[in-house]
Amino acid sequence: VQLQASGGGLVQPGGSLRLSCVVSGFPFENNWMSWVRQAPGKGIEFIATIDALGDIIYYTDSVKGRFTISRDNTKYILHLSMDSLKPEDTALYYCARPKKAYSRSNSRSDYDFWGQGTQVTVSS
Repeated sequence: VQLQASGGGLVQPGGSLRLSCVVSGFPFENNWMSWVRQAPGKGIEFIATIDALGDIIYYTDSVKGRFTISRDNTKYILHLSMDSLKPEDTALYYCARPKKAYSRSNSRSDYDFWGQGTQVTVSS
């Protein structure tokens, strides 16, 4: 199993980034997928999750209206488009497979497969 995240970088406040996660090793098209993040010195924070068909999506309140999760089941890619970025969005961003459908967990143990993370830094 591999989850390869990319697209992070340094961006000014108000800027945008698009993260991608290429998945292999399990049937991506049959699984919920999530993005979580970890800021320095803090625990895991759930950001967004999407069901297998892309019909059901949940976001944490702090990113609603700014972030958009999407997926391409033909290419096994998960995306996170991030607009109006704020300094408090600075974190290491991970794509992950939740163990349960509809999960919005902040617990690392509730995800069974993880990518290596991509760093997002929002600073002027």
